[in-house]
Amino acid sequence: MRKLLMKVGVPLVAGAVVLSGFSGAAFATAKHPDATKPTFDLAYEGPLSGGNAQLGLNMAYAVQYAINQANAGKSQFGKLPFTLKYVAKDDQGSPTISPTDAQELVANGAVIGVVGPAFSGATKAAEPTYSAHNLATVSPSATNTLLASAGWHNFFRDVADDSVQGPADANYVVQVLKLTNLYVSNDASTYGEGLAAAFAAQATKDGAKVTTGTFPGTSQCSDGTASPTQYPDDAATVASAKPQLLFYGGYYCDLGLLVGALSHAGYTGKVMSGDGSDSTALVSGTNPATAANGVYATCPCAVLGNSKADNAFASGFKAVAKFPVGIYSGEAFDAANVIIAEMQVLAKGKGGTAKITRVNVVNGLHRIVYRGLTKTVSFLGNGNIAGADIYVNQVVNGKLVQLGLA
Repeated sequence: MRKLLMKVGVPLVAGAVVLSGFSGAAFATAKHPDATKPTFDLAYEGPLSGGNAQLGLNMAYAVQYAINQANAGKSQFGKLPFTLKYVAKDDQGSPTISPTDAQELVANGAVIGVVGPAFSGATKAAEPTYSAHNLATVSPSATNTLLASAGWHNFFRDVADDSVQGPADANYVVQVLKLTNLYVSNDASTYGEGLAAAFAAQATKDGAKVTTGTFPGTSQCSDGTASPTQYPDDAATVASAKPQLLFYGGYYCDLGLLVGALSHAGYTGKVMSGDGSDSTALVSGTNPATAANGVYATCPCAVLGNSKADNAFASGFKAVAKFPVGIYSGEAFDAANVIIAEMQVLAKGKGGTAKITRVNVVNGLHRIVYRGLTKTVSFLGNGNIAGADIYVNQVVNGKLVQLGLA
């Protein structure tokens, strides 16, 4: 593998020009791209609207910020011999919408890489199109295990998959929390089913008693077809089983509805979910909000610390997004930058920027080693990240607090 070890401590400057949504005043003071440089489009695909939009927005603005910094020559790459244009596609996390977004992106010959798709179901549905056109996709958050076994040479992700997260969660519950009577449910999504199954299998191996059930996601929150009116009955089902812990494979919007119903049903056990629920929006989406206190939410992503690079990223991200960094913001930033890093490698070689093609970017990503903000990024042959940790977070007084490694 080629090593491209970028120094994450290089200052990142906030306030670079935003590439979309210009106001008249902002555009008047913006620097126009150098016409002598070729321009490439770097896209993001994920939910930008709908019940789970916050997860997508956390990533989209990180991609936009990475592009802003690269174009301004203020990133770790220095002055680049090309210009990047940000393109966003809102798939709402839906596998019925993502194929159309993928078709539109591959039809745009300027698109050189895609950060995303964000959700596993959307990835599964869109990836055949991306693969057929050799367009690199680097997902910051799609964790379904089977995505890496479909033979898509263009598919990459910079987070651990459910085969790592699910068992780690189960081991934490049984071995650390010492809970052995468990109810495992999911929202019937590709992501939720996969994570719940991995958790249940490991918990059973660990000696726990596992009861399983499916509570389909609602049309209010996701691509599901169920109604929120189901949750009082679902909560009653869980409460009557009297588990010590409910593990939920799914996303924060529906989990918030379920947690609220559990509170009203008198459920006294604990609740754990995975990265799809690792958002402060879980708290605001729970009624009463206090019912979310104590909920565990694990993630193959670490809360950024207090290093100079972390603080610079957090400041720069907020300047663009107008809200603080959230789950997968750092991973999305790294996903965008690993694509940019490979483009830089190609541009420095014989042939210059003419070597920046979709096929060459895909092939290069299979060999690259990039020291990013959240981790050193290198990929296995199937596109999975090489090594990762799982972190346990918990809602404490309405805020997510990182407890440590699972």
